[in-house]
Amino acid sequence: MKLLLDECIPARLRLNFPGHDVYTVEQAGLNGLKNGALIRAAETEFDVLLTVDQNVQFQQNVSRLSIAIILLVARSNRYSDLRTSIPRVLQALRTIRAGDVVAIHAS
Repeated sequence: MKLLLDECIPARLRLNFPGHDVYTVEQAGLNGLKNGALIRAAETEFDVLLTVDQNVQFQQNVSRLSIAIILLVARSNRYSDLRTSIPRVLQALRTIRAGDVVAIHAS
């Protein structure tokens, strides 16, 4: 599965998804794009957008998109806070489909 990490997620988190192609927004050449524009650009090349922006589900009609969104909910967007959610993200990736929004809470 091809994953895109939003700008607000530490780049080193991409190393925690074995078996998946993971890119940062910068690596994908999409840096600087905001929510709607980023999602529209990403949906042509990526299966899932990982973000900590919990408002994205209310700002976009995600169900009509050809990309899924995983919201990482943690105390902060630091690597140490987000990495605890990785096992649940990997599990969600097994069943997630385009148009889904899944919130994963860090432990």
